[in-house]
Amino acid sequence: MAVVDPIADMLTRIRNAHLALQKEVVVPRSKAKKAIAEILQEQGYVLSVTEGERELTLTLKYVGRKPAISGLKRKSRCGLRQYVGVDEIPQVQNGLGICVLSTSKGIVDGEKAKQMHVGGELMCEIW
Repeated sequence: MAVVDPIADMLTRIRNAHLALQKEVVVPRSKAKKAIAEILQEQGYVLSVTEGERELTLTLKYVGRKPAISGLKRKSRCGLRQYVGVDEIPQVQNGLGICVLSTSKGIVDGEKAKQMHVGGELMCEIW
């Protein structure tokens, strides 16, 4: 069966792998997924991102037996896109999480979008 929302599928795979305490998760590769995975690595939510020919392998990070990612939420979906201006970029979990935006300057986290002074499509929140 075809995947309708590839970003939501990636977030669900990460969530399920954390619940099963798996070391790695494999997701089909795309430019958007790679950009999100690199943001997760920069922010310290995953240990590493390995790019294969057709897939991305994310090595998940744990603190003891608890996952580094407490929650993932897809905000803008296929049926209801959610756009925010630079002044409307949300603060996730009182600053303890990040939001990922698709802007005209690429896929960036909320803090970089504020620094670049651009808004965009609010893709997901991670905390």
